[in-house]
Amino acid sequence: MVANANVAVNGRNHALANAPQGAPLVPTILGGATPRIPVGGRIRAGIKVLTKAASEISQAREIYERGVEEGRGFESIERDLGKAMPNLKNPLMPKNVPHFTVRGEDFPNPEIAKQIMEKFAEDRGDGVRRLYRFPVVFPADAWQNVMPHEMVTWTSSERKFWSEYSADGSTRYCKTHEVVPVDGNGKRTIRIWGGRKTITRVENGGLCDPETCREYQDKKCNLSGRFIFFIPGIRSISAFELPTNSFYAMQAAIEKFQTISFMRGGRISGFLDGQTPFYITKRLVEVSRIDDEGKAKRVSQWLIELEAPIDLTALLRPDDGLEALEARASEAVAVLEGPTATVVQVADADGVIESAARFESGAACASGPQQPKQEAKGSQTASGGGGGARGTHNAAAPVTQAPAAQGGDAQPKGASGDELGWIFDAARALGVPQERFEAYAEKKWGKGWKLAAGGRKRALDDLAAFEENSEGFLKKVAGELDFFN
Repeated sequence: MVANANVAVNGRNHALANAPQGAPLVPTILGGATPRIPVGGRIRAGIKVLTKAASEISQAREIYERGVEEGRGFESIERDLGKAMPNLKNPLMPKNVPHFTVRGEDFPNPEIAKQIMEKFAEDRGDGVRRLYRFPVVFPADAWQNVMPHEMVTWTSSERKFWSEYSADGSTRYCKTHEVVPVDGNGKRTIRIWGGRKTITRVENGGLCDPETCREYQDKKCNLSGRFIFFIPGIRSISAFELPTNSFYAMQAAIEKFQTISFMRGGRISGFLDGQTPFYITKRLVEVSRIDDEGKAKRVSQWLIELEAPIDLTALLRPDDGLEALEARASEAVAVLEGPTATVVQVADADGVIESAARFESGAACASGPQQPKQEAKGSQTASGGGGGARGTHNAAAPVTQAPAAQGGDAQPKGASGDELGWIFDAARALGVPQERFEAYAEKKWGKGWKLAAGGRKRALDDLAAFEENSEGFLKKVAGELDFFN
């Protein structure tokens, strides 16, 4: 068994990882920080244009047009406008358009912006090549990792306040930077290792509650998110990002991610079928907005749209399909032939294999299962609990070998109930209650993990890997459930 399992899950790593040879990797000074997917460029969802007041000034128009022609970022153009005309406040405003903006200044290597436009930009009849649609591949399986988001208040140079969830995901807090401490003389600040520390904000009891938050009501704090992805055909060691503040766009993307994850056994990373990527585009939709008078009105907006151009049935894992078919066939045989005896095996705390006969009955059999005498090594007996649903075994001992993995006659027919019982007992033995393990498994393998034999097998294998490392498994579950809520 692996004593020190790698529990790096969704960006967390609080335990010793294992090298390929099995030796634990020693933590380093920089290795304790939360790993992040490195981003090496930004594609923007819209553009900024001059305000009505700024557009009436010839100097402002000249600076803006020159900056756009040179491919500079809108922040840079806005800084130039501010330097040339200090009295002109907020000279640019965002504009919703059907295309994306790719500018060299938003990339460490401006040539990458050119490559993206050359490969994927198109002319839709107005004589101008723009980026309307492009392929993406996501680098992680948890949608929270590839679409991080938060409530955030920005100053001109940094985040001032932002939201974070508690470890159990039940409470959302408002965070801010701790004041940099000074030395004993009060003349110079103390050098901070690893950047400024974060603290819970004092106001509102430290809670992030938009309806009572001054910044949110003043429209200074808003939902902010971003998609993180690679673009096939664009060579870069770093990923790219597409920022968005649209609740509707992010909510729709979550639904797509969850659907694909369910169909692919918990995966959204990589190519969908080995060759087809996701695509990001825009779609004109009507969304509801509440105006300053509290009245709802509908407005048209171009929203980011996530496409998966593939026959979704092709995403079903072939092995899961065969296992599901076999399970349905076994159930049909049970209905036609009546009760049949099968043998299931579990391991007790001492590693002794206990065998228990169990009768399967069809749906038409109302008398209930018969429970024969059971024998175990060393004159031990195991009585069928719960109406013969499964043989009783020591719940304190994790399952070391599940029937699904033994093959031959030891494989029970239609044994999903038994396997789930062993899975939940093993999880409890490692310190994880059934409800929490179900939430963990659903997030890791999708909502259908209990239905497919392949999903149950993956759960059993996952538990067996931590049989002698309950602390490591607790950290792994916590990482999966509590990180990037």
